[in-house]
Amino acid sequence: MTIVGILTALIVGLIIGALGRLVVPGRQNIPLWLTLVIGVGAALLGTAIARGLGYAETAGFDWRELLTQVVLAAIGVALVTGFWGRRSVSRY
Repeated sequence: MTIVGILTALIVGLIIGALGRLVVPGRQNIPLWLTLVIGVGAALLGTAIARGLGYAETAGFDWRELLTQVVLAAIGVALVTGFWGRRSVSRY
């Protein structure tokens, strides 16, 4: 993977994280930076899954790969929101 490929993956990951947050219903009480990190991870994992299943290399824009990435980001945001919301720090 080239430097341009890595930078592109990071930028796409940031967008995927934002889309994943929009897909999850309700309010997410997690920081924006965490959503973006989840998006980068979902983009990388989604690409790996698409390559493994053989639909990553298509002519033009690959909607199936993008859909895989957004679904993974939404699942990641929902899971992390559930764990992040349970964090309670007793100050008493």
